[in-house]
Amino acid sequence: MGIERWRRRRPPTRWLLVIRRGIAAGLSAVLFGAAVSGCSSGDDAVAQGGTFEFISPGGQVDIFYDPPQSRGRPGPIRGPDLMDPNRTLSLDDFAEQVVVINVWGQWCGPCRTEMPELQRVYDATRNEGVAFLGIDVRDNNRQAAVDFIVDRNVTFPSIYDPPMRTMIALGARYPTTVIPSTIVLDRSHRVAAVFLRALLAEDLEPVVRRLAAETATG
Repeated sequence: MGIERWRRRRPPTRWLLVIRRGIAAGLSAVLFGAAVSGCSSGDDAVAQGGTFEFISPGGQVDIFYDPPQSRGRPGPIRGPDLMDPNRTLSLDDFAEQVVVINVWGQWCGPCRTEMPELQRVYDATRNEGVAFLGIDVRDNNRQAAVDFIVDRNVTFPSIYDPPMRTMIALGARYPTTVIPSTIVLDRSHRVAAVFLRALLAEDLEPVVRRLAAETATG
């Protein structure tokens, strides 16, 4: 009798499905949130081979790291030259120079208006010990990316990195979903500024000139 009563009172099958789906959805949300927030420890929390750990206080999109002693270095940044597949580009090619690293893609609308602005700053500061290095991401069509550069008369080099492997050097917490973004390194190749938005020349040039006036240390 007790068993029959329990069978008659148990929730309908559809409610069991709702409960199960709710539990599964909650678990998925927890796992997804952990992945997005970069919840890792040890070496995974910072750039591989580097000391830079991305932090954005209050969700800021313009982040400056001062004083210079507080700045961390990214890990090794290197990859194939977009314009010459037989050549490898590396951050080490720009010793004791301020380096502006721009993450872009030809598919990215804001990148199309930002790239000429970057070229303007490059032209204005290149003789002051300033280098620019692009990182082209998520572009499986290499020729389309090449055409993007040629059509805009961009003269600074870019690493061709469709799978975004180069971004590992910036650490697990760096927001790789934000395109375009710009990282400015001082002469010691420490991260001095990060911009998580498209830039105008007037936004970037004062920062670059200030860093160019600093002296490289250690």
